[in-house]
Amino acid sequence: MSRSILITGGAGFIGSHVVRLFVLNYPDYHIYNLDSLTYAGNLENLKDIESMPNYTFLKGDIVDEEYVNLIYDKYKFDAVIHLAAESHVDRSIKDPLAFVKTNVIGTMVLLNAFKNCWNSNFKNKLFYHVSTDEVYGSLGEYGLFTETTPYDPNSPYSASKASSDHFVRAYGETYGLPFVITNCSNNYGQNQFPEKLIPLFINNIINNKPLPVYGDGNYTRDWLYVKDHALAIDLVFHKGRPGETYNIGGFNEWKNIDLVRLLCQQMDAKLNRPKGSSERLITYVKDRPGHDLRYAIDASKIKNELGWEPLVTFEEGLDKTIAWYLNNEEWLTNVTSGEYQNYYAKQYD
Repeated sequence: MSRSILITGGAGFIGSHVVRLFVLNYPDYHIYNLDSLTYAGNLENLKDIESMPNYTFLKGDIVDEEYVNLIYDKYKFDAVIHLAAESHVDRSIKDPLAFVKTNVIGTMVLLNAFKNCWNSNFKNKLFYHVSTDEVYGSLGEYGLFTETTPYDPNSPYSASKASSDHFVRAYGETYGLPFVITNCSNNYGQNQFPEKLIPLFINNIINNKPLPVYGDGNYTRDWLYVKDHALAIDLVFHKGRPGETYNIGGFNEWKNIDLVRLLCQQMDAKLNRPKGSSERLITYVKDRPGHDLRYAIDASKIKNELGWEPLVTFEEGLDKTIAWYLNNEEWLTNVTSGEYQNYYAKQYD
């Protein structure tokens, strides 16, 4: 069935993997990638598919109501996979209003545009909202987040995502807008902007820079390989039940310090450095405010209902990720220098 699908934030880390998967696997779909190309958006991530006949890039901001309404009227989207978001907790602490603007107001603009464009004709339509496990707050030593865990966000980032989740559900209840929401754990893999832990530390190890670890390093996160996440999104988009929430996790908990030590060991081996060289770069730094102790997802619902489970173990995924960054040093250099931001200008302006 031919479909017109909008993917927001498709030049970002997770978004680029989702866009590629849909463009290559569904030639009858036309995929429209809407991205404002902030610092986290990089069209180099998609240069292998940018000439595909079923792919169109649209440069625009989801908070620009006039532009969003214009493209909805023009392309008559059947569905949206909404990934566009400010996502870095540290940045949200420094500038919380930027997160409210993009994550809350931007989502509202999209919801209004879809509601008005579809005009209550919701057959074969879907608003798919991609969210985070951080909306649930912090776990103690035991327990897992489920789809019914009460929301308890602790950072401006997680509060903005919790708000956007609530608005999506409200539009479902109030207007009958068909939606699904997924809440995922920490993603890692190829093309991730090097402000996040794994690519930041890979880059720092390459350049013999300190590896800043917050507090005592005993914060625990569940890690999800980005390509496994993209496959889960594909499955939920096509087979998920409207009005439902699905948690997507890696069944894969690591304390930060243990992850960093494993990363150091793998980097030393790949760089042919003496064992323990990279661990000497570990530097404990002052903890950040409101730091959640532990996240861990119960992903049994998506496994039992839709048959999804991660295909890649963390050790394997970390090995693939390190290998990708080492084999794509030009990409890493372009990103850390800011040169990647000229790619759009070269290709489209």
